[in-house]
Amino acid sequence: MVNVKKEYVENMFSVAGKVALVTGATGALGKVLAKAYGYAGAKVMMTGRNGAKLQELEDEFKAENIECAYTTADPSNEDQVKALVKATEDKYGQIDILAVCHGFNKPQNILDQSVEDWQYIMDADCKSVYIVLKYVAQSMVDKGVKGSIVVVTSQRSKRGMAGYTGYCTSKGGADMMVASMACDLTAKYGIRVNSLLPTVFRSELTEWMFDPDSEVYKNFMKREPIGRLAEPDDFVGFAIFLSSDASKFMTGGNYDCSGGYLNC
Repeated sequence: MVNVKKEYVENMFSVAGKVALVTGATGALGKVLAKAYGYAGAKVMMTGRNGAKLQELEDEFKAENIECAYTTADPSNEDQVKALVKATEDKYGQIDILAVCHGFNKPQNILDQSVEDWQYIMDADCKSVYIVLKYVAQSMVDKGVKGSIVVVTSQRSKRGMAGYTGYCTSKGGADMMVASMACDLTAKYGIRVNSLLPTVFRSELTEWMFDPDSEVYKNFMKREPIGRLAEPDDFVGFAIFLSSDASKFMTGGNYDCSGGYLNC
């Protein structure tokens, strides 16, 4: 007898009916993942700092019959994160999926970078992730939810780069946080914690890198086996995979989504 159930195979990628909280939902990747969770049948709570942009996303999503809501919050503010978690619980009862998509960078040579600027990057990309993970995990434990946490970090968590002393450090810290929190949460509470590591993807901030005639683009292509830079929707499949039962034996991992960049 082959020990696999048809029902599991047919539904293992499903997130339908689950509640997904997406931070950084107004960003290029956050809004794509938020809408993708909605298309997949999840109830989506979006958060970010810009209420006007969140309202626009809510209007757009609801026009396509996506069940969604938003709450403004600064992920580095502990009280605002607590309020965000409560608002999500009040609206949808619990949190099944957390997708952390917020981040910040200010590239500078270490000799030019102030300690204050470095600390701001660390707070935005590492401390804030800790705060969100801590209180969402507590909510999952309190509600008895065997949830999934997906943190978007960067392939820069594994490779240094000039001008990225703050960013590489913060993303490397976030990846180690994911590994450590999995040790705290998975076996005892059934909460899986993983990160995905994208390469450069298209956004308002990175659009200039996509010029095929630029030296920046040409240099990327020397180490990008997939032959192009990324679009935000390139990461939808992996995020839903890590949020679903299809990845039920995966936790504490930092997963390469760099188009092969980390291998070259």
